[in-house]
Amino acid sequence: MTSRTRLLVLAISTPVIAFAVIGGFLGQAMTRDDTYQHLRVFEDVFSLVVNNYVEEVDVSKAMKGAMNGLAEGLDSDSAYLPPALVSTVNEAPGPGDVGLELTRQYYLRVVSARDGSPAAKAGLRTGDYVRMIAGRATRDMSAYEGNRLLRGAPGSKVSLLVIRGNAADPHEIELVREKPSAGEMTSRMADPSTGYVRVLDFSKQTPSLMKQQVETLAKSGAQRYVFDLRGTARGDLDDGIEAARLFVKTGTLAIRQGKTEQRDVVSAQAGDGAITAPLVLLTDLGTSGAAEVFAAALDGNDRAALIGDRTLGRTARQRLVKLSDGSGLWLTHLRYLSPKGAQIHEKGLEPDVEVDQPEVEFGTEPPATDATLEKALEHLSQKKAA
Repeated sequence: MTSRTRLLVLAISTPVIAFAVIGGFLGQAMTRDDTYQHLRVFEDVFSLVVNNYVEEVDVSKAMKGAMNGLAEGLDSDSAYLPPALVSTVNEAPGPGDVGLELTRQYYLRVVSARDGSPAAKAGLRTGDYVRMIAGRATRDMSAYEGNRLLRGAPGSKVSLLVIRGNAADPHEIELVREKPSAGEMTSRMADPSTGYVRVLDFSKQTPSLMKQQVETLAKSGAQRYVFDLRGTARGDLDDGIEAARLFVKTGTLAIRQGKTEQRDVVSAQAGDGAITAPLVLLTDLGTSGAAEVFAAALDGNDRAALIGDRTLGRTARQRLVKLSDGSGLWLTHLRYLSPKGAQIHEKGLEPDVEVDQPEVEFGTEPPATDATLEKALEHLSQKKAA
């Protein structure tokens, strides 16, 4: 290895070494010897590339790709952030929004399109792939960056290139950002004795809003309830726990687990469980984050059955670890487990009653009948009869 190559290896290995040792984020299974063995292999690979590639190597570009790949190999939310993105972490995003929540799966993938949002009106759905945002390819874009690019001034426009399923032709869509509506849930009577509550987001106000909706529906004759969490992806994870307190009187609500084996058990408290009426939860692959924590708490305490499809599996917190060159690592450092200690992050929650979800071609309306809701009403009726 030449002196020049060694100097380059030393210069660019610094952030990689930092990634390996800061906070022990590479996982308990990786011992110190294993770590340095991988770093030696990295040094060999870099030397081979610099000395044998057909043209002069752009070291900065190559290292950015390596760091992106290293973070991407952890989970869909961890990411390497260049300095320009690090500076935005503590800045509030633009107030305008298109109603999309994105995660990473090869490209950026739609977790959900909030009801009534510009994205929902344009026909975007859970599972759609976003290939480009504002003319920028998303192949090497983090979910963090993609979600920020969607925000901006109300009235401004953003273009997306979207692919659904196995379709070969992408769809180019232009969305107008708007200020999100303040409403977090709506409700109606699903049948003479069943109230239906659509939960759009989770926030600190969610428990009181849920209670209000239940009380209003009870005056209309509701004796049981369906809470619709399909496509519900926004909100702090702890807001899901606080909402669960409304329905769970005793028991474990969730477990927080960090790097060590030590676990923080969150339990129901005196005064919890004010709502005792029977209920079920509707879930799908757009059910994510706080909605999953909420669903896991109720399902894990036999308080509500899950009807529909598996949830996404996105119940972890990330924090920024700054590096010496101004870049940073947006790393998952805490996971929320089910009441029984099962992993939810990257696994999701399996429904108690599975319902096949309809495939909808781009530009067409979904079926008029809601098979998942019908199955939920059937399940509640059977439970009441038993």
